[in-house]
Amino acid sequence: MVVDGGAVPDASERQRLEECVKEPIRTPGRIQSFGMLFVVNVPTYEIVTASENAAQWLGRSVSELGSPTLEWSVAAATHGDPIRVDLHGEPYDAITNRVGEQVLIELEPANGTPDLPTASVVGAIRSLGLLAGADELRQAAAEEVKRISGFDRVMVYRFFEDGHGEVAGEASEPDMESYRGLHFPASDIPQQARALYLTKLSRQIVSTEDQGTPLVSVDEGVPPLDLSGAELRAVSPHHLQFMRNMGQASTVSFSLIHDDRLVGMITCAHRTERRMPVLLRRALEVLATQLTLQLAALESIAQLRRDLTIREQRTAVLSGIPASDDPLLALVEGGDELCRLVGADGAILVIDGVSRSVGEVPLTDRRLLLSAVGIEPLQTHELERTHPALATLVPGFAGLLVVPVGTRGVLLFFRHEVTRVIRWLGDQTLANRDTPLSPRRSFSSWSQSVEGTSAPWGTIAEEARELGRDLARALDRRQEARLAQLALIDHLTGLHNRRSLERRLESAVAEGQGGVLLFLDLDGFKSINDRHGHETGDAVLRAIAERLTEGSRATDVISRLAGDEFVVLSGGVGQEVGERFASRLIEEIARPIQTARGEMTVTASCGVIVIEPELTAKQLLDAADAAMYRAKKMGRNRTSL
Repeated sequence: MVVDGGAVPDASERQRLEECVKEPIRTPGRIQSFGMLFVVNVPTYEIVTASENAAQWLGRSVSELGSPTLEWSVAAATHGDPIRVDLHGEPYDAITNRVGEQVLIELEPANGTPDLPTASVVGAIRSLGLLAGADELRQAAAEEVKRISGFDRVMVYRFFEDGHGEVAGEASEPDMESYRGLHFPASDIPQQARALYLTKLSRQIVSTEDQGTPLVSVDEGVPPLDLSGAELRAVSPHHLQFMRNMGQASTVSFSLIHDDRLVGMITCAHRTERRMPVLLRRALEVLATQLTLQLAALESIAQLRRDLTIREQRTAVLSGIPASDDPLLALVEGGDELCRLVGADGAILVIDGVSRSVGEVPLTDRRLLLSAVGIEPLQTHELERTHPALATLVPGFAGLLVVPVGTRGVLLFFRHEVTRVIRWLGDQTLANRDTPLSPRRSFSSWSQSVEGTSAPWGTIAEEARELGRDLARALDRRQEARLAQLALIDHLTGLHNRRSLERRLESAVAEGQGGVLLFLDLDGFKSINDRHGHETGDAVLRAIAERLTEGSRATDVISRLAGDEFVVLSGGVGQEVGERFASRLIEEIARPIQTARGEMTVTASCGVIVIEPELTAKQLLDAADAAMYRAKKMGRNRTSL
């Protein structure tokens, strides 16, 4: 049996699940003996099928029953709600259901049932509505239903994805052993029974000693009657034995349904035979529906809070990616936070073919491990059972979560093996059963140690996959931003290029910032290239770029247009300051430059113009270029307006 992926399902549990499917629980051919059933052909009003304890009415008209109310109910458009009828001086609660051309009438004796307070259900719903915790709510619901119903024990179940359940809330008599917190296997409430609970919201079993009353029909060749929606449907002998072994004489169960899934149940159990009036069952069906809605709302609120926290943590983990020169290193530096986000003991991060690790990871051949794991999503907390070959590569770890990062890489998260203790509703071994298919004999708490597993990943797996998608998007945006940036950067010097300068210049003109534009051209630079080669020339250009950067303000825009031409855009300064600035830069450029081929010296001619708002960026550059040529004609190594 599997507990949230915990214990390994044994062959007998699988066999029980397979056998349960074969049992015809929808068409048992019997009803519980405390009530009566009629099937009426609507066009003729003839009773065509009846329970054996009412067989004297078979083949007769429903009008002969002597109850105008019952006769009216056959033709009424409304079915399912109970009505009170008298039959030969005895009161009954009648429930009718239309099935094609027939109406199924069920009669439950109104005598002999305790006078239970249906009105108090409304008060219970109101008091439960004030609670804000799911565990507290389940426990309070059990206590309220016990108070209302008077049953010895009331349990609130919750079901897990693998089908097994847990007694999440319980109210019982003081002399009864508590079952709260105990787990039970999926075969206790098999799939076909759960399917019935999706359409039939409550189920009453009045006596575990009742083998049921057969149904008889005027036509013996008719197919078995489908009693899926019936209140009186007889009980599986296997389930009756199950109840007797639990010390139950009577039970009433209510469905907890959310999104068309049976997510839990409320079960009332009594040690002696006890019936619950149909009106109270209907009222408690409403309470169960309200309980489910409230539990779903609480879970949604809790999930929203978790999502918000996780989103903030994800943002923090990925915040350094866009501006980082090495995104993998940025992830490693935030590795502790990354592992906390996923609840992992360690992780191997692979981006663009390079891998790094954080936290505790397997000491194994990294390349072999990555090759064996691949890049497809994988989630397991019992690696030795699900992927035994892979488990040999990660000794000491039982949990593995593989998260793709788009086409850029993969994240591997690891969890250590932990021993967990699961408390079961009864010994789950064959020693507690007469045969592998029979019910457990004892339901006393039984503990099982589960080894070879880690803590289950649960919803964290999807959150980690979302992290992978976010990381892939962050890497793609970073790459796009860097490509866009490279389109505006001079590759040799790292300065702005012509396109970037023109954009900045247009913006400065449009915003009326003012300032000066310095256009510098190196004097005699061609001879350096010719005599010492382009490598030396490039070294000189990079040195000039560094000197221009060091000699300018942080707000100035320094660019290399092409070859040996540089432009400096200095905003917010006038002509006089601009000329002094240009002279200082020329002096810096003229200082000797050390290269691999020895000391090199160049000078520069600089044109200085004041930015005029009526001129375009191209016109300003042309004017600055013209001023630079005037400086060259004046003897070079100088400035000119």
